[in-house]
Amino acid sequence: MPHRVDEGLAGTLKRVAATLKAAEIPFALGGSFAVYAHGGHSSDHDVDFLIREQDKDHALRELAAIGFETEQPPEDWLVKVYEQGRMVDLIYRPVETPVTDETLRDTEQIAVEAISMPVISATQLMIHKLLSYSQHYCDFATGLPVARSLREQIDWERVRRDTGDSPYAEAFLMLLDRLDVVSLPGGREVRVGGMR
Repeated sequence: MPHRVDEGLAGTLKRVAATLKAAEIPFALGGSFAVYAHGGHSSDHDVDFLIREQDKDHALRELAAIGFETEQPPEDWLVKVYEQGRMVDLIYRPVETPVTDETLRDTEQIAVEAISMPVISATQLMIHKLLSYSQHYCDFATGLPVARSLREQIDWERVRRDTGDSPYAEAFLMLLDRLDVVSLPGGREVRVGGMR
């Protein structure tokens, strides 16, 4: 693995994953720890699990039963659990798209800190990262390390297709081309302002 992780946070991640597995609640590891699990580098340090919305109350009950504090924030796309101040997000609607059985099939079974668990694919991670960019938040510095470190595992054609409506994703993909991280399809040379 490319960098050390916080042992307390890793322990919390393992307890959440083990609890969801024991309760037979479908889930996938997402966010920066999924990048880590794939062998990549992320600038974030948070724990995100993807679950279906219909499972959120069951998940909160199971985690509360083993001592986690639970929170249902005003945002209508996630719930949160805490262990000794360490926060875990249980996300059921990332980037305005519900988590479905299909989402949870787009995973790889990977041993994360010695526990085998489903981890969202590198391609889906990149799609979620690009679709999180908006006029209110557009920090490409969070996406560049992910793109660079996982580029061989990412289906870039699918990324382009699934983020095609986002001008922010388009700008990011153009930046990757200019930095020689990933080439645009067809090898076409694009320059700022459309100049070639």
